[in-house]
Amino acid sequence: MLDSLDPRSLDTRDRERSDERHADALEPQAALAAGLDLPRGLEREHVHVHDHDYDIRGSEVRTLATVGAFRVVAVDDLRERSGRAADLWHGDLERLRASGLIRTVAPVDRGDRQRTTLVTLTERGRELLERHRSPEHEPRQAFYSDIAKPRELAHDAQLYRAYLRAAERLHADGARISRVVLDYELKREYQRFLQERNRGRSDSDGRPARSPEEVREWADAHHLPIVDGRVQFPDFRIEHEWPDGRHDVEDIEILTPHYRGAHAAAKARSGFTSFRSRGSRVGGRSGYRGTRSPDAHLAEEFLD
Repeated sequence: MLDSLDPRSLDTRDRERSDERHADALEPQAALAAGLDLPRGLEREHVHVHDHDYDIRGSEVRTLATVGAFRVVAVDDLRERSGRAADLWHGDLERLRASGLIRTVAPVDRGDRQRTTLVTLTERGRELLERHRSPEHEPRQAFYSDIAKPRELAHDAQLYRAYLRAAERLHADGARISRVVLDYELKREYQRFLQERNRGRSDSDGRPARSPEEVREWADAHHLPIVDGRVQFPDFRIEHEWPDGRHDVEDIEILTPHYRGAHAAAKARSGFTSFRSRGSRVGGRSGYRGTRSPDAHLAEEFLD
């Protein structure tokens, strides 16, 4: 059953749409949908994509953009941080699933918390977003459909929660969120850089044709640290702009119980903003509680 809306005057709706457009530039939850020419308010509007027709509202668009930006998101995180009644978001999710725009992936246990469900975009959901980008909006937020690495679902399901923690702090300090960049995108760009000189060469052995100096220049240009000769990539990056016009990035890392040895040490030295996971697990039970790292830069706070 669809949620009923309180009657509102046309002037009130116009003001709300104007307020939401302004919020798109500031609020962490709305920023991911800022570059989309799609409904923003409470009222449902008709959207056509190829042979499919949808009647969607602003909260559903923001849900699609959030799920697409992080590839997979826990339903409980969408409900708890929406700023709206849980039943409204529950209605949105059910309607989006019935429309074939999202699908459920797997249940996840979060220690002593109740089990939650993960959702991801379908190809139709991603296509809806891609077909309704605002041409003038830059930078472009990347959107993904379906899961990439099933074994990393429990880890990836925590990215959105970490984003909210960091983005809300940035917003409180006056920053404007521009977009989120996942490690996949950063690593893909790095591989293109490494292999650029090998493309089209039949005599290439596939090894990176870059000197250490060139790698360092690339890393510096992309604001990424090098530790023990290796470029370090965060789980995701928040690009943002300060009130004085400065563009900046904050790199986020989710630390899991599996971080060990040199890998953990490299992340500790990377300078990334880090959150320690309490050991979420897909489809099972976890009794792990975790402890803070003795290195203050390694774990900023737990993701409860």
